[in-house]
Amino acid sequence: MSMGPTVRRRRLGTELRKLREKSGFKLEEVAAELGVAPSTLSRIETGKAPTKSAYLNQMLEMYGVKASDQRQVLVDMAREGHRKGWWAAYDDVLPSGFDIYVGLEAETTAVRSYEVSAVHGLLQTADYARAVLREMYPRHTTEQIERLVDLRMARQRRLDDEPPLEVWAILDEAIIRRTVGGPECMRRQLEHLVAEGERQGMTIQVLPFASGAHAGHGGPFSILEFPDRDDAEVAYMESGAGHIYLEKDKEVRARAEAFDRLRAAALSPFESADLIGEAARALT
Repeated sequence: MSMGPTVRRRRLGTELRKLREKSGFKLEEVAAELGVAPSTLSRIETGKAPTKSAYLNQMLEMYGVKASDQRQVLVDMAREGHRKGWWAAYDDVLPSGFDIYVGLEAETTAVRSYEVSAVHGLLQTADYARAVLREMYPRHTTEQIERLVDLRMARQRRLDDEPPLEVWAILDEAIIRRTVGGPECMRRQLEHLVAEGERQGMTIQVLPFASGAHAGHGGPFSILEFPDRDDAEVAYMESGAGHIYLEKDKEVRARAEAFDRLRAAALSPFESADLIGEAARALT
């Protein structure tokens, strides 16, 4: 897989942060020299925003980067970071900050997720997605909802890659018990889950009500893994307050440990498929 703009920006940001820290500058000092807010420089260093050539050249001068080959690598990263991903076509409807997640998901090799109230977007049928999005965005027009549905379906193309994107999804039992979009829509969604569970690289588990207290009470989250070991895993959490990206080793490890405990408490993939199938048949 070729490296896309989101990962390019992350890698460039990591290198710039390392260079700044090695040079002994505080983030606020560099931001003042560039004439930008510290939050702007922070977004550059975390890969959430591209950097202008003028800013990059000024930083490299401050950090004493003289070697032409090293400077060229960083300049190329910055240039690639300005490229638009396919998801840019949906900028008019993408929720603020979610473009970062879509960009990361487009370049990841594996996703581990725990969901509480709805099926993960990579596993939703169009009708189910439409029903969920209508409730999430009641002021959106029909056209806007359809574009968001199209975006979710476009994200699912990764499942047909060779090799396919690996997905390990843990769904709270409430997800398969809540009838979304009416009985027929929900039945098709549940049947879709059973079928998707048979894909290469796909694992689906249900966390049953009977499991009691569990490691996921903090809310839903996803962990994204990338093909290059230089690109650290990212933990993603979404709430009504916005999108949170955790990249520090300690924070990502905490989510990874929670995921391991959740999958140990969940039904096996075979038991989960049986439970989902039973729920689907109950809707016929």
